[in-house]
Amino acid sequence: MEVPIINKAEYSIYGNLKDYPRIPDPAPLGSYTANDVIFLLKDIGPYIKEQGNEERERAVQSGKHYSEMLPIEYKPSREYIDLFHKSLKDTVYRLATATAIVSETIIKKRGKNVVLVSLARAGTPVGVLIKRYIHRFYGVNMPHYSISIIRDKGIDKNAMIYLLQRHPGCEIQFIDGWTGKGVITMELFKSVLDFERQLGMNENTICKDIAVLADPGYCANIFGTRDDFLIPSACLNSTVSGLMSRTVCRTDLIGTLDFHGAKYYRELLDEDLSNYFVDAVDKCFVEVYRNALRILQDNPDIGVDRHPAWIGKKETHKIQMKFGIKNISYVKPGVGETTRVLLRRVPWKILVKCAKNPDIKHIQLLAEDRGVPVEEYPNINYSCYGLIKTMEEM
Repeated sequence: MEVPIINKAEYSIYGNLKDYPRIPDPAPLGSYTANDVIFLLKDIGPYIKEQGNEERERAVQSGKHYSEMLPIEYKPSREYIDLFHKSLKDTVYRLATATAIVSETIIKKRGKNVVLVSLARAGTPVGVLIKRYIHRFYGVNMPHYSISIIRDKGIDKNAMIYLLQRHPGCEIQFIDGWTGKGVITMELFKSVLDFERQLGMNENTICKDIAVLADPGYCANIFGTRDDFLIPSACLNSTVSGLMSRTVCRTDLIGTLDFHGAKYYRELLDEDLSNYFVDAVDKCFVEVYRNALRILQDNPDIGVDRHPAWIGKKETHKIQMKFGIKNISYVKPGVGETTRVLLRRVPWKILVKCAKNPDIKHIQLLAEDRGVPVEEYPNINYSCYGLIKTMEEM
């Protein structure tokens, strides 16, 4: 099947913004309303075949980039779905409070002339929540987009050009779900700085701060908490992220004026919990509003950090050395990243700080389901680590 390419005409990223052709509007994607978020992505679902975890792992460790493939979406058991619902019930006020803290910090630091830009896909539901909170309490309907950023390939430049073309003069606020060891945070800073230089822009034109609900890695500038707790949207894949896959960047699928690609899982509409999740948190905003303001007033160090300590990155290096893992990319810290390891990688073992921690029940359930050993390892800052098998062990 031939892939539809919008424009095959060659053009260089170098030059001024005014020299660029106008990036076309995206086709409607995802199960959120357009008022909640617009995905600056290209639906490449019909043109890419998903692969099993072991096949993908072998390809990645042989040098193929992870963004050139899609995993087969994990089909959760009824027990696991029940755990998602219980986890959401247990953490909903915590999530709402963290959202309020982040939103209030964005308003205080950036003002109201802001475009919210979520990093697909974990950042998307968080961006929806922040947009709703700000609209509810400040009456501002901030534009919200979800765009792709890929480790070692950077941010989607066409998506960035689209934002600058459609919203001249606006501040951009990047949003993600949580931090691990800070790889995406570093990728964001590096690739946006590179983008500014290529366009001949001042290097401070685009604010490179990232806002997250949970920052256990101590590498985000804006955060709701630094506790490594379960954000229930990490439990599931597309069915809590607007039915969108992780993002793909391949030259045979993405044209010169196209956005990065993703698959829209329309066939999973009956299983979709994306709006259920954000609606549940949204309903708690009024109840947590005053408490969030009190937390910010009483704790000046909460919400914003101009000079993050990058504790997670340092600790991850220690784990790498302790377990003799040759590539730090195979060491994934935190609840969110460990969940991803169990859902779409080939795990070797899971380290947990405390086996009785309720925030990692889904980790233990997934590990049991996949036959992955869980080892208690108390002297860590994170709740858990996911360690990935190397090819020699497979």
